[in-house]
Amino acid sequence: MLNLGFVSAILADYDLNSVLKFASEHQFKCVELMCWPSGKAGTPNRDARRYAGVTHIDVDNLHVDQIHTLTRLYHVSISGLGYYPNPLDPNPEQAEFYREHIKKIIRAAAKLGVPVVNTFIGRNPSLSIADNLKAYAEHWPAIVKVAEECNVKIGIENCPMWFTDDEWPGGKNLATTPAIWDSMFEIIPSRVLGLNYDPSHLIWQMMDEIKPIYDYRDRLHHIHLKDVKLYRDKLNRVGTMANPLEYHSPKLPGLGDVRWREFFAALTDVRYRGPVCIEVEDKAFEGSPEDVQTAILTARNYLNQFLVL
Repeated sequence: MLNLGFVSAILADYDLNSVLKFASEHQFKCVELMCWPSGKAGTPNRDARRYAGVTHIDVDNLHVDQIHTLTRLYHVSISGLGYYPNPLDPNPEQAEFYREHIKKIIRAAAKLGVPVVNTFIGRNPSLSIADNLKAYAEHWPAIVKVAEECNVKIGIENCPMWFTDDEWPGGKNLATTPAIWDSMFEIIPSRVLGLNYDPSHLIWQMMDEIKPIYDYRDRLHHIHLKDVKLYRDKLNRVGTMANPLEYHSPKLPGLGDVRWREFFAALTDVRYRGPVCIEVEDKAFEGSPEDVQTAILTARNYLNQFLVL
């Protein structure tokens, strides 16, 4: 029913063959593969932040037959192609580059037979939600049109991208709450546009992480499995107006506050059929390559209770 995978960003030092080999050896059915532009991190159009700038498929030099050979060899499918920049960046040239690269990835997904491309809507952190929705209405219809032409879905992750001072005060991704999702889908009603739903981001916003599964059952194009620990003592000291990492931390599934039993019950209730991919961003498991592998497998072992392998 549900295909368990992981997000390849955590294996940044692996090549594509190694990612798929690891997935196959450890009983994963799929992988979301990162598609950042190739080139040295820190150069223009790259992103040096944690988990960004990873390229496991270079859509500017796409080798379709080679990729298909590897997925057949390892019996691992590609759940989606991932790229998470800021398509509404205040720098118009930078934003345009990001949007055009998303279009390239959508076209690559069509050639590869991959059903979904996962990304962010983006946001100008200094502007209001209303003004960012205007920018979304201006720039996103062209991206969605390409997706419609290619018969590829777009999964928008609901991460606010507000963690550090440079992302203050509004964060770098508009698609953070059900109210905003409703506005997005009203402005662009196309059914190819949906969610790459991550429950952890609702926890630290003090929201119900289960109800959206029911309310947006027809917009669930992809699922991320990440947990988060809310430190109430820290929150009581700094408040919700502080940078969010001052009072919460991403964790492996099962080590935080997401109600996973209710989460998977909801997915089965709405008859979701598709990928559920572990996203590892737990700093407690970053000390070594062995720690990273342990993180992926620890998450897998916890989640196995809800899945049929």
